[in-house]
Amino acid sequence: MQDADLAPSTAASSAGAAENAPIARQTLHEQVASRLRDMVTDGRLAPGQRINEVALGQTLGVSRTPLREALKTLAGEGLVELVPARGAVVRAFTMQDVAESMEVLKVLEQQAARRACEHAPEAEIGRILALHAMMRERYAARDRLPYFKLNQAVHSAIVAASGNQTLARHYDMLQAQMKRIRFIGHEGADKWAAAMAEHEEMMECLARRDGAGLAAVVGRHHDRGVERMRGSL
Repeated sequence: MQDADLAPSTAASSAGAAENAPIARQTLHEQVASRLRDMVTDGRLAPGQRINEVALGQTLGVSRTPLREALKTLAGEGLVELVPARGAVVRAFTMQDVAESMEVLKVLEQQAARRACEHAPEAEIGRILALHAMMRERYAARDRLPYFKLNQAVHSAIVAASGNQTLARHYDMLQAQMKRIRFIGHEGADKWAAAMAEHEEMMECLARRDGAGLAAVVGRHHDRGVERMRGSL
């Protein structure tokens, strides 16, 4: 399983020059949906904003048909709402929504962490550590959106390494909804540094296959993440 937007091998390089380029026609629907997820994540499409399909289509260089299909995809993921007489509106989350969703994400990821340390092949552990190394490079470069995508890819890869597809399916659904919220949880140098330090601890535990230790750090990472998000909504 990969990050919903980009595969790990391309996540660090795609958000640069291609960010403002018209979308290519190949796999158009997926590319439009991916671009819209980025725009929701980094706030170019703000919570509560009504999406102007004509203007957005012109910005992306696509017609309304693939744009509407992409908006339906994002509605299914809980990122936008399709409101009668208003069209697509970017979903806004309350702090209670965030706390409840993050509590469930924490429990799912802690269980995945224990299972991954116990069952995952060495090659899979190595891939997760490689993702983390790429993420660290983006952190050093202060390249925030590629960093965030790799961050989410690390979390998703740990869940995938659990080998429990039902757990992964529920995790993916919630993670997709929380992307914008988790992205703003890294705003500010201190918050970002704290999150990065927690990821370093997570990888140390994973490399040792310390499932209990990894689950504990994951739990602390999520709890502190909720605190970092307070006041940012």
